[in-house]
Amino acid sequence: MPCKYKTDVDKLTLLVNFEKRGWTRSEDDWNIYWACVANIRALFSPDSGCRLHDHHIVNHFPNHWELTRKDCMVKNIKRYKKDKEKDPNSGIWTSQGEVITEFVPVTYSLPSDYSLFVEEYKRNPNSLWIVKPSARAQGKGIFIITKLNQIKKWAKEKWLYPESSGGSGALKDQYVISKYVDNPLLIGGKKFDLRLYVLVISYRPLRAFFHGEGFARFCTAKYNTNVHDLDNLFVHLTNVAIQKHGEDYNEVHGGKWNVNNLHLYVESTAGKEVVDTMFSNIRFIIVQSLRACSNVIINDKHCFEMYGFDLLIDNNYKPWLIEVNASPSLAYTTANDRQLKTELLNDVFNLVVPPEFPDGYKTFKDHRLSTELTLGGFQPLVDDLLDEDGVAPVFRQPTVVRGRGTGGGPAARK
Repeated sequence: MPCKYKTDVDKLTLLVNFEKRGWTRSEDDWNIYWACVANIRALFSPDSGCRLHDHHIVNHFPNHWELTRKDCMVKNIKRYKKDKEKDPNSGIWTSQGEVITEFVPVTYSLPSDYSLFVEEYKRNPNSLWIVKPSARAQGKGIFIITKLNQIKKWAKEKWLYPESSGGSGALKDQYVISKYVDNPLLIGGKKFDLRLYVLVISYRPLRAFFHGEGFARFCTAKYNTNVHDLDNLFVHLTNVAIQKHGEDYNEVHGGKWNVNNLHLYVESTAGKEVVDTMFSNIRFIIVQSLRACSNVIINDKHCFEMYGFDLLIDNNYKPWLIEVNASPSLAYTTANDRQLKTELLNDVFNLVVPPEFPDGYKTFKDHRLSTELTLGGFQPLVDDLLDEDGVAPVFRQPTVVRGRGTGGGPAARK
């Protein structure tokens, strides 16, 4: 019997993979559900009437937001560091003696941590701060501030439904405010960040895989911190959803650069030791952020998750964890982008779906604990089944494969 799928995400890169496998679409009698995050809460709600069986696989964990909501991510990382730092054998330090919180910008939840933010602001009154909604994506609702009165004025409109006008006084939205990393590594004078893909098939034991086809996303305007340009999103936000509307957007490469090209660039300009340390720290950040949530994520036996990790590299080659996306975009803006995401999803299904599913001898519950997995473009990142410390002993750099990836040249070039 052919596998049946359901999806709320009608993206070509996804549908092509379903079609090539000969899977058929079904809204009710499905085996694999590629759901948008908005429908996951409803699916796992006791009121949904849906009971998952061994022949069901879903692409999100029930409470994925513990890592993918900006406020929850920071809360869990802080708690994890506090719980583990008293144990000298906990493995939460890098070889340079740094812990995970040192790779996450100083962040406060608004409005709950407003007084703590004010104290920190007064200690460093010349710092830039960036404000983001906790649960939105694609750069929506983000802005940068330099003065305390800017946040006060904004807060009056955003935080409460005023009781004086018949409202409940309840919160409108949750936000986070983070110290802005104002010294990013620039290429061609432009800011960029990294989008890296990580697949988790189990949290307990933790089993995660890193994909070799990530990319850097570039701004279209040259970077500066001039106060008059702080509201210029083409200078400060790398989101493609924003940059594609810029006058200098290049439709050929889409403002993207394959991670292999970035590796070669850093190695050629800063040396092998620097680039090796940079990628080792990236690996450390990803593993530690997953561990920070491993005890609070509901490790449902039907679930896996493909995360999009967004990291920023500063001019000291230090990576910073900006956020983690539960639904990294499957849309494409260039031919290379389409190929990358189509092959990424092909590798996801090859690794996640058991042989001859759903009629084969192995269920996803058993398959996700198997040592016989088809990795494709994925590399073992952390595996509590195989390694004594749970960490893959070698972080292999992605192999350059001709004809694959995003962008054949620096995205900063015109």
